[in-house]
Amino acid sequence: MPAGLFWFLAALSILAALGVVLQRNPVHCLLALVLTLLAIAVLFIGQDAIVVGFLQAIVYAGAVMVLFLFVIWLLNLPVESGPTGHLALKLFGTLAVAALLAELAVFLVPSRLQLKFSSAHAAGYGSIDALSQTLFSEYLIAFEVTSVLLLVAVIGAVALARRTTQAELQERKEASARVEKAA
Repeated sequence: MPAGLFWFLAALSILAALGVVLQRNPVHCLLALVLTLLAIAVLFIGQDAIVVGFLQAIVYAGAVMVLFLFVIWLLNLPVESGPTGHLALKLFGTLAVAALLAELAVFLVPSRLQLKFSSAHAAGYGSIDALSQTLFSEYLIAFEVTSVLLLVAVIGAVALARRTTQAELQERKEASARVEKAA
């Protein structure tokens, strides 16, 4: 991976991560998180960890972000009022700033401090076989705990979304009393 591309993706992931924290709209935060995760996936692929990069893109930027989107949708979070702007302009502005910062870093950082990438890896590095052997032997308990944690998070989000307030319960009681009185 060329050093300029690395610095561009690194700056883009940092700016997108800041966008996750600084955005007021939860959906915009989620989109910034997707951009962060995709930039990290490309960094993995550039470092010859192709399987990990594609898993990052598929699992985190794909499946987990769809889960987060459903949670945001179920919770019906209000959007905080504040200055409004065009999301597309903010996205292109973020990309332009990341490109300029990466280019500036390439020119200002002395060549002896720039990253040197080597492609010398052990046999089978980054393969599905090596990943599955490591994941299901050394990290089996962590893998299972993570799956249970995600399941509990989904159940908690659904429980929070379906929780009714006292006012809603009172309205339901009054509506059922009116129906019974009319019948």
